[in-house]
Amino acid sequence: MLFTKGHGTGNDFVIVPDPDGALLLTPERVAQLCDRRFGIGADGVLRVVRAAKDPDGAAFAADAEWFMDYRNSDGSIAEMCGNGVRVFTRYLVSSGLATPGPEGLPVATRAGVVVAVVEGDEIRVRMRDPRVYAASTATVGPLTFPGMAVDCGNPHLVCALHDGLALSSLDLLAAPGFDHALFSAGVNVEFTVPAEPVEGVDRHVAMRVYERGSGETLSCGSGALAVGAVALREAGLETGVVAVDVPGGRLTVTHDEAGRWWLAGPAVLVASGEVLD
Repeated sequence: MLFTKGHGTGNDFVIVPDPDGALLLTPERVAQLCDRRFGIGADGVLRVVRAAKDPDGAAFAADAEWFMDYRNSDGSIAEMCGNGVRVFTRYLVSSGLATPGPEGLPVATRAGVVVAVVEGDEIRVRMRDPRVYAASTATVGPLTFPGMAVDCGNPHLVCALHDGLALSSLDLLAAPGFDHALFSAGVNVEFTVPAEPVEGVDRHVAMRVYERGSGETLSCGSGALAVGAVALREAGLETGVVAVDVPGGRLTVTHDEAGRWWLAGPAVLVASGEVLD
């Protein structure tokens, strides 16, 4: 099995080429690849397959040649990964499998087709519109934090810290508690605090995230999108730019005048090789 290792602001992936959908990628195999001591190590696996060759991607084959089959590090399947889309795009372009058109490169995901625009070291992705739809809470140890549920094609719960708590004070070794009735398929939980103003953006926040199926990660692209949507909503802004600092770097969320939502950030390929059975 050939592989490439890549990351987007520290959210790292094992990229496995499987253009014709011939590879049997079981949950156990995914977990083995992602194991940081007995495997390659990653937050998840990106299987690169033609949309027409995958049952979950076939419905999008008319709009996108390539389907991002994303798996969490525990082997479970996920609908969307914002950092993963950028790394997936970097791999497609770098390996010569795809060339972006004038409007960008369409990529099929389980949450639909997104469009990636390569801009040097950064890749900007037109994401599915986030939907802020309910109030809820998350618990970390004895602490309870109010938050907002956001659908980004996958489920998120954005919680602002209160009483001057620092992000570093949270113990995220275990999954935060949440309302299973509201999030029957689990949820990615983002914790946020305001950050110092940054020139050229409307809001600046910092976040940590606990991703379902992976644990705490250094970054979450769709989580940053959810955080950006909540930040603009709470500021009463219809459009704007939000800088989201994560432990692995910075992502930028933009809601433009045309009503489109964009996620921008770096996407880096760091190594390639072969997995030996």
